[in-house]
Amino acid sequence: MSSDFPAYAPAEEHELLRRTVRELAEAKIAPFAAEVDEQARFPQEALDALVENDLQAVHVPVAYGGNGADALAAVIVIEEVARVCGSSSLIPAVNKLGTVPVLLSGSEELKKRYLPPVAQGDAMFSYALSEAEAGSDAAGMRTRAVRDGDHWVLNGAKMWITNAGVSEYYTVMAVTDPSAGARGISAFVIEKSDPGVSFGPKEKKLGIKGSPTRQVILEDVRVPANRMIGAEGTGFKTALATLDHTRVTIAAQALGLAQGALDYAIGYVKQRKQFGKAIADFQGVQFMIADMAMRLEAARQLTYHAAIKSERAMHGETVPDLTFVSSACKCLASDVAMDVTTDAVQLLGGYGYTSDFPVERMMRDAKITQIYEGTNQIQRMVISRQLLK
Repeated sequence: MSSDFPAYAPAEEHELLRRTVRELAEAKIAPFAAEVDEQARFPQEALDALVENDLQAVHVPVAYGGNGADALAAVIVIEEVARVCGSSSLIPAVNKLGTVPVLLSGSEELKKRYLPPVAQGDAMFSYALSEAEAGSDAAGMRTRAVRDGDHWVLNGAKMWITNAGVSEYYTVMAVTDPSAGARGISAFVIEKSDPGVSFGPKEKKLGIKGSPTRQVILEDVRVPANRMIGAEGTGFKTALATLDHTRVTIAAQALGLAQGALDYAIGYVKQRKQFGKAIADFQGVQFMIADMAMRLEAARQLTYHAAIKSERAMHGETVPDLTFVSSACKCLASDVAMDVTTDAVQLLGGYGYTSDFPVERMMRDAKITQIYEGTNQIQRMVISRQLLK
């Protein structure tokens, strides 16, 4: 093997980015994380810090005022923010989720209009696919868009929308041809200020309490026809293609939550004494820590591998196994996050069960990563179909 064989690792620039985001997150985001969770309020401090450092949407291409950072860089940003605050990590994650449909299928006009404000930190962008009766079966949605001259009129309600009410823009999927099934679904950009757009009350959730989750309600919302993303009937295809890229960001969030819990648990077991010595000296505790770290690193390697494939696909390369690796990393990383955060609570004993310590919040936050952007049961179906087709 040649001595200059490239290491299977992030580049030096990625590691510099990690250090930068970690320092920022620990200084400007971590101090407010418990309060944000307890008060179930939006983490404005995190948004301000991310915008000030141009980290709220690093994936936006340079042509539209962004940094043009690759998918691995976006993963690292999300991971490092999630390490201290799961709610705050949804700022860069959902900005990517909302804008990827525009990047993949939108007209140049849409890209020039909606991407620069996100890149500049003047607006956030959410994604509206799910409905009360159309979760895993997203193609069963009932939100309708009816053509009226050079406009479309939308009616319906989208459910479980992350950062709803805070974001200025929304990618909304709606049925334009009820007779065509999934091929009758189209995608639109909806603005918060459009007449007829309103929001339901904030959901009362187990975790990620600082990120508002609300219904997006559409009542005779008229949008110009040029706000359709891609051609009529291609919305569901765009939605699925989007998830191939953004499931990787949920894996990143899961990695960060798990890493934060592991780091805290390691620090605790070194300090906590029982029977005259640190509990880190007990083999049972050492085995737990070792298993947590092994599973986390395995999930990280798969996630970074998927991020690289995502980046290649975003640049037009055909990546046949992108759906497989993106589903696999999301499923594995979120399962690992749930296991690791639960073990961290266990290692802290009674203290781990109290809100005075961050690991119980991390455990609650980790749970949603097994559910949103496709439950892990759905991910296993997706993975098996990819293998068996």
